[in-house]
Amino acid sequence: MNQRFSAPARAFATIALVCGFLVVAIVIASSLGGDGDGSGKGSSPARQASGGSSGGGEVHTPESYVVQNGDTLTSIAHDTGVSVAHILRLNPGIDPQILISGEELKLR
Repeated sequence: MNQRFSAPARAFATIALVCGFLVVAIVIASSLGGDGDGSGKGSSPARQASGGSSGGGEVHTPESYVVQNGDTLTSIAHDTGVSVAHILRLNPGIDPQILISGEELKLR
């Protein structure tokens, strides 16, 4: 092989490999993180109710939460600020492993 072509070819291959890894990392990061467009869980009633106040230490807990597709008790607890144990105490008839979309959970 001709020596004058091997150095630029190696540099180009290295740059292409790094760019490929960056593209894969960006695709993975965008699929795991929220895109901030307000769709999906970002528009849940619980987030709307507690997202407006910027001062004070008091958080308004909604009375109930309507289960969205893909919700878990942990994600609901995180979104609303109510512990999983408290949600289970208030809703003794629910199965924590199988939440049904549209089901209403008491939060207080």
